[in-house]
Amino acid sequence: MQTNTKKMSNLLKARFPYIYISTYEEERATKFIKKIVSDVSQIKVPREMFIWTQAAGLKLNGKEVTNTYAPNKLIEFIQNYDKDSVFILYDFHVFFGNGHRPADSNIVRSLRDIIPVLKTSTVRKNIIFISPELSIPDTLQKDIVIYDFPLPKMEEIKVKLEKMMALNTKIDTSSLSEEDKDRLCKAAQGLTMQEAENAFALAMVNDGKLTSDDINVILEEKMQVIRKTGMLEYVQTDLGIDDIGGLDNLKKWLLKRNNSWSEKAKKYCIPAPKGVLVTGIPGCGKSLTAKAMSTIWKLPLLRLDLGKIFSGLVGSSEENMRKAISTVEAVAPAILWVDEIEKGLNGVSSGNDSGVSARIFGTFLTWMQEKTSPVFVIATANNINQLPPELLRKGRFDEIFFVDLPTFSERKEIFRVHLTKRLKDEEVCQNIKPTPELTENLARMTEGFIGSEIEQVVISALCDAFFENRALEINDFYKAINNTVPLSKTQKEQIMAIRAWANIRAVCASSQESTQDYSLSSETGEQDDDITSARGGRRFDV
Repeated sequence: MQTNTKKMSNLLKARFPYIYISTYEEERATKFIKKIVSDVSQIKVPREMFIWTQAAGLKLNGKEVTNTYAPNKLIEFIQNYDKDSVFILYDFHVFFGNGHRPADSNIVRSLRDIIPVLKTSTVRKNIIFISPELSIPDTLQKDIVIYDFPLPKMEEIKVKLEKMMALNTKIDTSSLSEEDKDRLCKAAQGLTMQEAENAFALAMVNDGKLTSDDINVILEEKMQVIRKTGMLEYVQTDLGIDDIGGLDNLKKWLLKRNNSWSEKAKKYCIPAPKGVLVTGIPGCGKSLTAKAMSTIWKLPLLRLDLGKIFSGLVGSSEENMRKAISTVEAVAPAILWVDEIEKGLNGVSSGNDSGVSARIFGTFLTWMQEKTSPVFVIATANNINQLPPELLRKGRFDEIFFVDLPTFSERKEIFRVHLTKRLKDEEVCQNIKPTPELTENLARMTEGFIGSEIEQVVISALCDAFFENRALEINDFYKAINNTVPLSKTQKEQIMAIRAWANIRAVCASSQESTQDYSLSSETGEQDDDITSARGGRRFDV
């Protein structure tokens, strides 16, 4: 926090009249300021520190200063006070107004009137506003500087944890190693100090001990932060990499970048990955991959619903986007999933919404380009042509992957995944097992099927057996396949258009080996040659 200390001390020494700190951590921010104003090495001349609230008035070292409850009386006192001092005002934003209420013009005018006194007087005086809500009236925008008060770092959280462990000697912490402490504290990063303390306390009283398994309690506290926004959804999933059939290139890329934010990765000077855009044919595993990433990387998965960002109040949509971004950064490291991003940004080019979509899109783009927090963005899209070109240039995403129709080997793998998942009861399955012979046979019959259609083939076969109250038969699969008209036939033109785009602009999510066996499809003779031949996407292994 040395850099932040230097920045605040410089603002005070430079006689900035008004400093605005937007934070929920009043106590921590106040201690931070108190440490600076009492340190001669930082501030040169130590200063008295006053604290004001509308309920308790102005206080110095806990002693009340009379007749300072009203804001106009407070401003008058500050103007006439003749000692070096810093005045911390809690929740003063209520007088500054917002979209629902006007600012108090008399108080705003009084604050502007005393600016010359704060800047040029021989007595050093600064006013610091601390509030959870950022609200600055237009007439004071040039006079107030915003100070970004950071969330507690891992070192601060560890100090708090060790103090709690020292105070609660009855809690069993014998199995907690230094590495486990670091893991707990790292999981708590993104929480306020109070939220981290609450999470540690809950973990301790849960079973009377503190272990590395209590990371889930810390993550649950993070989820509370997410639920309060209403714009982000925490996606709980137990899907893993083995639940993804095929897409070897994409899976390999993700596995190589696992733990890219670790201390070990820093030794290799590896930049943290920014994100990937996964586009392609609907129903081929894009959303499944996003869910599996959470398990692979052991990071929380947050889904951003762009539809919830938009609001009827002027300026509220843009503020919602900023709040969503700040919330994601607060719970980092995390994965941000923007599903079907092209639908959320559909109004960017039309301009039918007075430019709201364009401004939201601009905010999102700037954040993606400049973000330093460990947030990985995975965006999925079906219709890539609807995406603005600014989103697709290098620097926004690390890579663009194209997911095509499953190849022969991928269909075998998809059948194996779903058959293994559902064929569990001996009485139902009898002699039907997910053998290589069965999956190969079914894969040959389902040329042009997407992954979700293959899943439905398995489900339909089981439904038929269940309805007739009998064991599953091979013919049930054949019947389901024959009754399915695949997307590759109904949406042939759209698929060809997507492939034409991806052929030179995206990396094929399937490995080179799996695309080579696509010639096996000719044995069925049922699909059009232009659908089952050349596949979209640059064909190389990542």
